Amino acid sequence: MRSGIHIEDALRIDDLQAGFLDHSRRAYALLPALDRPRVLDIGCGSGLPTIELARLSGGEVIGIDTDRTALSSLRQRIDRAGLSRRVSAVNASLCALAFLAESFDLLWAEGVLHLLDPCESLPACHRLLKPGGFLVMHETIAWFDGVKERLGSFGFRLVGQHLLPRYCWWTDYYAPLEANIRALREVHRDEMSLPGQLARYEIEVSMVKADPGRFDGGFFIVTKDCAAPVG
Repeated sequence: MRSGIHIEDALRIDDLQAGFLDHSRRAYALLPALDRPRVLDIGCGSGLPTIELARLSGGEVIGIDTDRTALSSLRQRIDRAGLSRRVSAVNASLCALAFLAESFDLLWAEGVLHLLDPCESLPACHRLLKPGGFLVMHETIAWFDGVKERLGSFGFRLVGQHLLPRYCWWTDYYAPLEANIRALREVHRDEMSLPGQLARYEIEVSMVKADPGRFDGGFFIVTKDCAAPVG
């Protein structure tokens, strides 16, 4: 593909992801009033929810990710939004954070915890949260069902949820993405090859298209239950 073409821009990834921000807002609205909370956005990526969290909370937001390219995009968003005093981007992983225990009022994790071992990630979340703090996870229903019965052993208690409409990830994200990929390949059909990054998106589309219900999900809100044993 010709140099200078940015795959995410060409596929309008930001526009597709922005369509899910309303669900982030609905999940945040289920929380009790938080007075300028300190928020950790786990696996923040390029940061659309990170910026939205800053606007919703009025507090300090720290986004963490291991992808340096995505963090560079987030820093550009922060500058454009004029939020450099309240939002920062840190290259780090959840289970290797140097923050002190009980540093955050709210942890936010959209589509990342299923990639980690819950026996490591959930204790790490518990350590970082202040007593009575909240962890909000956007995950598939299937994944959450697999950890729900163990929440108490990790020191958490389920207090709310916002489920997305059935097949939402297919109808609102991957089907339009498939159309965008098709259009991009048509425009560049005479070129010898396309970046591997585009192939990665095609693999994702095929996986979700084969079984859309498998990816039905929601936002699950748990609180740090100080009365529950951890271990």
